[in-house]
Amino acid sequence: MLKKGSKLNSILTGTCPKCQNESMYLDKNPLHLGSVLKMNEKCSHCGLKYQIEPSFFYGAMYVSYGLNVAVGIAAFIISNVIFNSSLKVAFAAIIASLIILFPFVLRWSRNIYINMFVSYDPSTNKK
Repeated sequence: MLKKGSKLNSILTGTCPKCQNESMYLDKNPLHLGSVLKMNEKCSHCGLKYQIEPSFFYGAMYVSYGLNVAVGIAAFIISNVIFNSSLKVAFAAIIASLIILFPFVLRWSRNIYINMFVSYDPSTNKK
């Protein structure tokens, strides 16, 4: 499932979408909130420039919105439907899950967005 060359591998690991050999981020740990969005300028292996055009990752906000809606719906279903909690508790579960998953959603939205435009190229690994 997470084999090299799949978009899912690049999205979940945060590796370069073109060669999938190194992380796009300076700090691989998304829980270091001070550096959650600090990225390398380009891949040192294949030379892909991550900031494809000025303000490229502003489009990732739309992906982030969709991911946050999905997280909120999942939190509601788990808390209200499965555990039969009240609406107040379900609302608290939604807020708590959005806060806890915030750094992951930030990174995943950027990873998904760049993978929409850049595909894996196996010829970059034959150096």
